[in-house]
Amino acid sequence: MTTFEGFGIGKSILKALEEIGFTTPTPIQEQAIPVIKAGKDILGIAQTGTGKTAAYIIPLLMKLVKAEGKDPRAIVLVPTRELSIQVGEDIAELSQYTNIRHAAIYGGIGWTKHAALLEPGVDILVATPGRLWELYRAGAFAMKSVKTLVVDEADRMLDMGFMPQLNKLFEVIPPKRQNLLFSATFSESIENMSHEFLTFPERVEVAPSATPVDKVKQYFYRVPNFKTKLNFVNYLLNDEEEFKRVIIFCRTRENAEDVYKVIKKKTEGEVRILHSNKAQSSRINAIEAFKSGSVRVLVSTDVSARGIDVSKISHVINFDLPPRYEDYIHRIGRTARANTDGVAISFIGPEEDYHLDNIEQLIRMKIEERQMPEAIDVIPLSKPEKQVIDREIDRQKRLADPEFKGAFHEKKARQGKSSFNFNVKSTQLRETKNKGRKRGR
Repeated sequence: MTTFEGFGIGKSILKALEEIGFTTPTPIQEQAIPVIKAGKDILGIAQTGTGKTAAYIIPLLMKLVKAEGKDPRAIVLVPTRELSIQVGEDIAELSQYTNIRHAAIYGGIGWTKHAALLEPGVDILVATPGRLWELYRAGAFAMKSVKTLVVDEADRMLDMGFMPQLNKLFEVIPPKRQNLLFSATFSESIENMSHEFLTFPERVEVAPSATPVDKVKQYFYRVPNFKTKLNFVNYLLNDEEEFKRVIIFCRTRENAEDVYKVIKKKTEGEVRILHSNKAQSSRINAIEAFKSGSVRVLVSTDVSARGIDVSKISHVINFDLPPRYEDYIHRIGRTARANTDGVAISFIGPEEDYHLDNIEQLIRMKIEERQMPEAIDVIPLSKPEKQVIDREIDRQKRLADPEFKGAFHEKKARQGKSSFNFNVKSTQLRETKNKGRKRGR
């Protein structure tokens, strides 16, 4: 299959695909579209950035054909509000020459606004599980017409603890339906979920689970501490020709704020920040500005690792590695989308070697190491920084070997021993002096 015409897609969808610039189906689209079109349940394993969303939207639009009734006939469940918005935008693009209605709903704003959005009727409803349950319980729509249920980013759903909510929703959605389960990774928990959720599914896997997209060039630098990382990221961003559109991922909100404040002062072009403490409107505006190209650099925590679908992102910079190793795949999947090339750079502190090893095991490849340029101003490691790093390395060693007591424990033991010896010697000295005094008398 080399073109979309070969799938028997209607002219209205083909016209939309042509406008978007999609001429050739990606491997996941090539394999999944015929299976979904045939009405079978599917378990799709594909890296982020491979066209997975269009792989289920296109056959959904083919099945629905036109607007009908008031209640949704297809529901797409996603883990985050950012992804809900993104999938909604993808549907809008692909359905622009049809009269099929859709809506994207998510937490963070009053549910009554979303209820009003559904009032005229909807064919495809994209939703986060919590908001979908709220609106269903409030009577904003009925489930009786649902014929297709999509669970997208299933691995993230489970990681975020949505399984109880999913089970409640599965009970009220009509059992006679087509189920589509998509995930970027395939773990034991996803396998168990597929057994419960899918009926004789056809598995479509375009690459082994947790495999990065081929077009992402990955490498890392060893950077001794936080302040040197800040100097390094500023050094890279000064090359505007090379670093045209960049996402910088940080492990914590605090790190993201510190990075944002520094590069905003020292970097050319607009910079925005995105994390869970930001208001919903601020987060949406930041993503929209980044998509439009008016923002050159976006600093983010992993809240946006799976919710941003922006073409021509030149670089992803991992300021620090994610606490969940699967998120590394999703972070670097923000670049090299839609058959373009991209670069993923990671800064590795002394306490992050452990995480790097685990990530390399997960993706089944070695990431290239490069030497930090001499032009970078390396800030000496302070004593408090070294203590924090040493404690973290100790913690990692204990995870690998429960018998390991830790450098701090050994140091304390040594100090305790010398203190004990000192006390013994002091006592002996006092006794000797006392004897001397008695003899002197």
